[in-house]
Amino acid sequence: MTAPVSSPSDAAGEAQGAPPVSAPSGSAPSGPSTKPTKGAKPANIHAYDFNRPYRISTDRLRTLEAIFERLCKSLEAWLIGRVRKQVEFRLLSVEQKSFGEFTQTLPAPCAAFGFEITNAGGQKGVINSGDLFSFFVVDRLFGGAGKSSNLSRTLTVIERMTVKLVVERIGTLLSEIWMDYVPLEIEITSFESVPEMVQAGSRQDPVLVANIEFYADGESALIPICLPFGVLDSFFSSIEQQRVKPMTGSDDERRVTRERAEGTLRSTNVDVSARLPRFTLPFRTILGLPVGGVLATPISADTPMELWIGDEPRYRGVPGRSGTKLALRITEDVDAPSR
Repeated sequence: MTAPVSSPSDAAGEAQGAPPVSAPSGSAPSGPSTKPTKGAKPANIHAYDFNRPYRISTDRLRTLEAIFERLCKSLEAWLIGRVRKQVEFRLLSVEQKSFGEFTQTLPAPCAAFGFEITNAGGQKGVINSGDLFSFFVVDRLFGGAGKSSNLSRTLTVIERMTVKLVVERIGTLLSEIWMDYVPLEIEITSFESVPEMVQAGSRQDPVLVANIEFYADGESALIPICLPFGVLDSFFSSIEQQRVKPMTGSDDERRVTRERAEGTLRSTNVDVSARLPRFTLPFRTILGLPVGGVLATPISADTPMELWIGDEPRYRGVPGRSGTKLALRITEDVDAPSR
């Protein structure tokens, strides 16, 4: 008796319903391997935002760190004399963010004091004193031991006015340490306890954030200081590296910047040449040219010449003289191919 022979379609159906068969040990797996190569390091890839380029170079970062280190030491000496207790301020980082990213890092509730830079067209920044630092200041200035009670609530009006004295001192120190680079006239103008309500610009505006750590009695708190990039343009700009950026500042500052840019542009030297229209000659005529010979062209004497600006023809004109010098009187404009 012969065994029934299954058709190819039956065999395919049985193969689909059967469990997968594992390859024998020691055999190479089929298909490309996704296993990483031994010893290979993962690629260090960072996303780059062309709309908001990172503007803090290594040299500028060192300068910024030195500036805010001075702020920490000055604030530390001033506060120790007021609270009569050992405290410490340390700079953790200086970084560039968007204002939206900065507000997302604020705790809820926060103690965000908004300030206005009065000499920069009303641009604004933020100093967040935080709850632990704020309650420490309030407790010490009212005669307490300065022990943190880890309160997570909004500051009262009296507490807010008390902490504002310290925040105003931070604003004064900011003006002093930036005096050699950018003049800043800082005035505390607002207070917000809800991060989403903090208003100092649009969410896409770039800001400079200095994260300062306050340390006392074994506890620490973060005090971020947010400055708008618009007021720091003169600090980040240099002759070696100039970037195209929107004009910021007051109306007078923008007018002075525009006049300066126009003056620089008008004094720039460009190559200018007047050329005859192109024509062709037999090669034997060119070979027969002697020194001092006259080249006869098929161009009539009243044909206009082309005035080239750089590598592009821009105008046509008639040659002539202006005193003892050759001149060209412009008669028409030329539409360059790239225009």
